[in-house]
Amino acid sequence: MAIRTTDAAVKLIIEVDPLISTTPFIEVASSLVDEVVVDASYAAAREELIERWLSAHFYAIRDMRSASEKAGPVAQSFQFKVGLNLANTMYGQQAMALDTFGGLAAISKKAELGGPAGAGAVWLGTGDSDGNDTST
Repeated sequence: MAIRTTDAAVKLIIEVDPLISTTPFIEVASSLVDEVVVDASYAAAREELIERWLSAHFYAIRDMRSASEKAGPVAQSFQFKVGLNLANTMYGQQAMALDTFGGLAAISKKAELGGPAGAGAVWLGTGDSDGNDTST
């Protein structure tokens, strides 16, 4: 795994809690870039930008961004919607926009639709659906 971005670069686009390391988010973003983006033959600078924005996306899922706050009576809402995958943060949306070949958008859409089938079954025995033997 070739890590392209840095902690400092990620912190340029997202405010981070000093008690939360960006390393795990950079690692998962790097892994995703290796798997989905590198084959698109982007320049190294574009790959770093995609990885940086993906890192911020994964960080924002861990430390959700406040969309609105209110003082009395206390209320707070977050910039997060379940089921939108990479589109659930503005950082993931930006990473998909930077990936002009569409690999990130494709995997995000696939995940939204339930992802690839993990297992299947084929009936290899004899008999019909009621269990009656149909062999001759």
